[in-house]
Formats: sequence, C-alpha cells, structure tokens
Amino acid sequence: MAGERTVTIPLDWPVTVDGHDYSELTMRRPVYKERREWIKSAKHEVDVEADIFVALCEVPPKVIDKLDDDDVSKLQEAYAGFFVKPSSEDGPSE
Repeated sequence: MAGERTVTIPLDWPVTVDGHDYSELTMRRPVYKERREWIKSAKHEVDVEADIFVALCEVPPKVIDKLDDDDVSKLQEAYAGFFVKPSSEDGPSE
C-alpha cells in the first residue's frame, strides 16, 4: 500500500447509518498537519484514532462508532500501511 493515495477497505460486518449502507470504506492518505492537529486535540488515544478514521474515510462519526472490531482492525492496518516504506529490491547496501 505504500505509495498509494487511497485504499478501499471491504467491511466484513457492513453497517447502516441514517439509511445509508456501508459495505466498504475508502481511506485517503493523511497530511502531516492533520496528524499534528489530531494529536493536539484528543484527550485519549482512542479518540484520536476515531477522529482519524472519520476524517480519512470521510464518513459521519456514527459510522466508525458502529463498526465491528474486526473491521476497525482492518482500518488500523490500512492506516499503518500508508507509512510503510517500500523495501528496496536490491536489499541493504554494504
């Protein structure tokens, strides 16, 4: 996923919020300013994570709140994947 600007995450446990069915979420890559603001404004790590997912998936907070833990884990993996540096095919330099 490194190098991609967005990733689509299929939900194992789709949710319905305000009459809209969510069977997948598309997460965009964050910019550094957003990350700084989330960290400054949140009182608890879980709040930061929820705010991040709401912003990057561009969904109402109720959607994130209703997600099954299995699907939250998928969002966590997708978010972390934005920061994985591609490995060099040549291996480490000597």
